[in-house]
Amino acid sequence: MSDTEGLADWLRLSLTEGVGTQTARELLSRFGLPENIFSAGFTALQKYVPQKLALALGGPPSDVIRAQIEKSLAWVEQPGNRILTFAHSDYPPALLSIPDPPPVVYVKGRTELLSRLSVAIVGSRNATQQGIQNAERFAQTLSNAGLTVVSGLALGIDAAAHQGALSATPAHGSTVAITGTGLDLVYPAKHRQLAHRIAAEGCLLSEYPLATPAIAANFPRRNRLISGLSQGVLVVEAALQSGSLITARSALEQGREVFAIPGSIHSPLAKGCHQLIRQGAKLVESAQDILEELRWQTPSAISEPKAPAAVLSADAERLLDAAGHDPVSVDELAERTHLPMMSIQASLLELEMQGHVEMLAGGLYRRLI
Repeated sequence: MSDTEGLADWLRLSLTEGVGTQTARELLSRFGLPENIFSAGFTALQKYVPQKLALALGGPPSDVIRAQIEKSLAWVEQPGNRILTFAHSDYPPALLSIPDPPPVVYVKGRTELLSRLSVAIVGSRNATQQGIQNAERFAQTLSNAGLTVVSGLALGIDAAAHQGALSATPAHGSTVAITGTGLDLVYPAKHRQLAHRIAAEGCLLSEYPLATPAIAANFPRRNRLISGLSQGVLVVEAALQSGSLITARSALEQGREVFAIPGSIHSPLAKGCHQLIRQGAKLVESAQDILEELRWQTPSAISEPKAPAAVLSADAERLLDAAGHDPVSVDELAERTHLPMMSIQASLLELEMQGHVEMLAGGLYRRLI
């Protein structure tokens, strides 16, 4: 049997309605390779699957499945595209250790990254500027240390993590994006350029067939692969109902480490992280905390990137000292500093432009560094 025929059988198995990850694993353990499943016959198959599914597997594939197989085989002929199965030596070894690995994954880019030590960075889609900066800096440091940064290509923290990893020294780490759509689509559409860069410098991976659109239910399920591919998961910012907590729970179930960055007690986006910490996640303040916990030996002495020092006016420095790290109103700043309101407004603008503070809803300000 040719490689193409063998891959076609794997694709057919994964594309057959009713064959999920657990059913696929059971059938493969009973019959071996997919070709043996399809040649086993209805009588043998119905001992392990419902009658309708036994008929589908024992008969010829539908026209829809044939068309999808042809499309996938054409896609894999394009440079950088691969489809990996359980039988392939390049299938991500970390995924084989989770309870429900997909029998087939679609990959675009540097496949070798799937076998390297990885750390996932996830968090809110509606991240604060501080959260974005934390995700970028942690990702850059971890990537420079030789780790691969894994995330989900979503808005907010995910995108910042990918961008931070890509800004690291090319000779060290990189990034893997695990998507909730087919790899011939990009979601969200505004990340098309980022996805193309990841495909060129890192790796894109999906368990979903080509042309699979953005379906809400697929993204929480995708999260188990983000944690499964990684040795640890860092949650940067997360509300109590955040999808990032699903990733963290998956990590715990899979025996992975969970890390969380604490935040202000007044921030809704810190509450998910604080809950994780109360439940046993490791509180981290720097990427070095993660490297030490994983006992990772960096390829060279790596220091975390720091924002360039900016010269502030005397009033701006005074205001920054008085602000603290919790949200504060302009009136409170006036009480603390006794500065004229005009000077406070000018200093806040200066601090905001230099990335020292951000304005929140309700006219509150929060210190970022």
